[in-house]
Amino acid sequence: MQPSAAPYDERLTAPRSWWLISFLVGVAFALILLPFGTLPLLGGLVGGTAVAAILASSYGSLRIRVVGDSLIAGEAKIPVTALGEAEILNPEEARAWRTHKADTRAFLLLRSYIPRALKVEVTDPDDPTPYLYLSTREPERLAEALKAARTAAA
Repeated sequence: MQPSAAPYDERLTAPRSWWLISFLVGVAFALILLPFGTLPLLGGLVGGTAVAAILASSYGSLRIRVVGDSLIAGEAKIPVTALGEAEILNPEEARAWRTHKADTRAFLLLRSYIPRALKVEVTDPDDPTPYLYLSTREPERLAEALKAARTAAA
């Protein structure tokens, strides 16, 4: 397997505000346990914060990678030879493709806190998926990496 000329690896991490919310969840648990004493209060603070942080981290652990001749987006692995042109979507276009323009057969890797996206056409005639919608913070770099990987695979 030939490595991609322009490798790409992005982790769709949760925004900073979610970490503050995780701490506030811990504070809420601490306040609930306040009547039971100091030790339960501290346990509620630590436990509530930890559980909320684990949930935020797991939601933000998805990755988009271009490795060799494949695009790996979350749990999907697609050979770049089955992909067509990539279209960079600004926030307004991305919102439209997430809502009223969306095709129910499409593969959508959505993260609401990422306003931009990349729409990649699927050209494989045996695949019923018309396109991939990938939330990404760097759609230009991802499009370049896909183009380079397609060129290297051809």
